[in-house]
Amino acid sequence: MSSAGSCYDNAVVERFFATLKRERTRRRQYRTRDDARADLFDYIERFYNRQRRHSYLGYLSPVEYEDKTLTT
Repeated sequence: MSSAGSCYDNAVVERFFATLKRERTRRRQYRTRDDARADLFDYIERFYNRQRRHSYLGYLSPVEYEDKTLTT
């Protein structure tokens, strides 16, 4: 671990939150926290993990990549 406040310690999480903000929450306003929570859950569970293609995974979704690696 490097010094306190180093973004390199959290690079993966920082990248995820940048993507989340860019693709989902920017220019959106939620009426309640429950609305925001439900929308973010929908984005992560229904889109990001199941449909969105990730370059790191060879342009497969995480679910497709997992299925592929478990069958080979």
